[in-house]
Amino acid sequence: MTDEPLLSVRDLEKHYPVRSGLLRRVTDHVKAVDGISFDVEAGEVVGLVGESGCGKSTAATTLLHLEEPTGGEVRFQGEAVADQSRSERKAFRRNAQVVFQDPDSAFDPQATVGESIADPLATHGLRDEERQREIVADVLERIGLSADDADRYPHEFSGGQKQRIALARALVLDPDLLVADEPVSALDVSIQADILSLLADLRDELDLGILLISHDLDVVRQICDRVAVMYLGEIVEIGPTEALFEDPQHPYTEGLLAAIPDPDPRNRGGTVELRGDVPDPIEPPSGCSFHPRCPRVIPPDDYAFDDGEYRAVLDFRLALRDDDIDTERHDTATALREAYDVPETLTDDDAEAVLDGAIDDVLGGDRERALDRLEAFATPCERDDPVLRSTNERQSAACLRHTR
Repeated sequence: MTDEPLLSVRDLEKHYPVRSGLLRRVTDHVKAVDGISFDVEAGEVVGLVGESGCGKSTAATTLLHLEEPTGGEVRFQGEAVADQSRSERKAFRRNAQVVFQDPDSAFDPQATVGESIADPLATHGLRDEERQREIVADVLERIGLSADDADRYPHEFSGGQKQRIALARALVLDPDLLVADEPVSALDVSIQADILSLLADLRDELDLGILLISHDLDVVRQICDRVAVMYLGEIVEIGPTEALFEDPQHPYTEGLLAAIPDPDPRNRGGTVELRGDVPDPIEPPSGCSFHPRCPRVIPPDDYAFDDGEYRAVLDFRLALRDDDIDTERHDTATALREAYDVPETLTDDDAEAVLDGAIDDVLGGDRERALDRLEAFATPCERDDPVLRSTNERQSAACLRHTR
């Protein structure tokens, strides 16, 4: 017996080379997964959430060693997956199964669902067709279908039924770990609830550890015991589900929660807004990778900004840095301020003097001088890279606000 978690992921990395030039030399890397750590216990559902492109699905394929990691370690039932022999790796494949997002692409249209479900059994050595049929019938009934459905073809089932069949194929080998990558995102809301309820029942019945990958925090809340939030290849917050929903410790988590629709009009407005898009992972921002979008970015110590002022000034500075300011359209100081929600006059006189001079430089065509002036407004968040650390007894977050 071991006291280790069912699945332990430590400092996992997956970097893809970027090649360019005639000789196709490696000139950079896409850091799709950049040093994530978390555990999954037996009988526990852990959610891995974030926007599209944050690295969730790559994390799944890498921890399962469907793609080889660039760095870090994955341990399953106490054993390092990278050190496994051929036979041990085959046993790992049997004990750690995956369900992908699109059930339509998961099956051979010319094979019955019974044949598709039985295929892993044959791959792992069970050749007795009668025994295969018994196991297939049992697992179909376990996921809420009939044993007679084994003789039907994929096109005869609805999307929700096909996702159940995909679960059946993953469960046919009686695994200890299930990785479910966006298992309900393509389904209607009513069908989503059925699949999530089924996953919860399977967890309880089989003591199954589940890693649930989703972009939808509302889905995660229904089933997960703990949640890890990913942004640009990194985990920025992790904690028990209800604690994370009630008291998010990272501004990105706040933004994701604010994006969940609320049917009560009295609760609308005043929410945290995520600005812009996820940055290019080939050239991630310095320091905290979330700072260009962060609604709670830390102002420089030398100036006093009222609420919202610094975020607006930083948006102006970042647009100038990216050469994204249209001075033909915004050809006056007032127009520039309005375009970036900068107040007519900043609260801090010294800050106003710096900004006013930079705006004059921009309108005068001297972009470099304006950028030099605005360096005075650099945030600690672009200088210091936060690490994931405990913020209370239950949660951890990678945010400099918790270290100041």
